[in-house]
Amino acid sequence: MADNRRERRERRDRDEEREELDERVVDIKRVAKVIKGGRRFAFRTVVIVGDNKGTIGIGVGKARAVPDSIRKASERARQNMVTVALAGSTIPFQVTARYGGAKVFLKPASPGTGVIAGGGVRAVLEAVGISDILTKSQGSPNLLNVTMATLAALQQLRSPQDIAAMRGKPVEELLPFWQRRKKKDGLVLDDGEAESAPVTEAVASTDDGGEDGDE
Repeated sequence: MADNRRERRERRDRDEEREELDERVVDIKRVAKVIKGGRRFAFRTVVIVGDNKGTIGIGVGKARAVPDSIRKASERARQNMVTVALAGSTIPFQVTARYGGAKVFLKPASPGTGVIAGGGVRAVLEAVGISDILTKSQGSPNLLNVTMATLAALQQLRSPQDIAAMRGKPVEELLPFWQRRKKKDGLVLDDGEAESAPVTEAVASTDDGGEDGDE
């Protein structure tokens, strides 16, 4: 009797966790395996799971039926979830990553820009919780490779505090141009806004880049 109650409680906890996460089916394709008697067909599904707060996971599932492949992909995505460093509603700095034949470029954007992306890139960025970013997908249009390349790019990110400590500079010197413009106009940034501000790569790489290099 106690075991049945425990199982029901665990099942209820799993259902609640499933409802809290943002789950998206990116791609469903029919694949074939050549065997002795001919070809055996199955479905390959790519699922993205995120909490919209900086945690993301990608899973791939194969089965003879579509619902089974979605279930397998969802379970694997939850097992492979990782946490990435965000800067407010965007990313700390621009980054490029490759996976297979796909190449994805991500660049931070000012508030109000929105997610300038499409296909698998948009699904990954929205599931992880990014709402302002500029992107470019180059190379192969394969959705699986594009989503994995986007995840690889997000895993390269570091927080502004880590970058400032590594370069020996205060966080205020690595603010993006729209935050420096606020400071120049006399608006004082609070601690939370300064900590969550993304790092401008042009300012970090050159001493005299100024706002023109960032824009």
